[in-house]
Amino acid sequence: MISALLLRAGVVLALVGTGMGIAMGISHDFALAPAHAHLNLLGFVALFLSGLYYRAVPAAAGSVLGVIHAWTAILGAVVFPIGIAAVQQGGAKFELLTAAGALIVFVGMAIFGIVVFRYSKD
Repeated sequence: MISALLLRAGVVLALVGTGMGIAMGISHDFALAPAHAHLNLLGFVALFLSGLYYRAVPAAAGSVLGVIHAWTAILGAVVFPIGIAAVQQGGAKFELLTAAGALIVFVGMAIFGIVVFRYSKD
């Protein structure tokens, strides 16, 4: 379940990121390039890779920490790029949103680190 959730969320966010990139290319306005890059990296790469990890290590996927990681990672992959885009478009008044997103991403990655060290003892 967690693996499928992360794989599907990764693909959805990859489509959003790709659409964003196409829109920037068509308009020749690359102001949102940092948000686009973070959406692709966190939304597609990180979520998809962690989904593959959970597919390969089912015990980790069935753990409470695995579930917490998945939802935290998805939240961070959405909030952080939105925060970056908000700062790019609306200025410094949105920096708190970006900081909150960055912290969510960090917490999610820290939880994933714990999961990997706990369930990958080969």
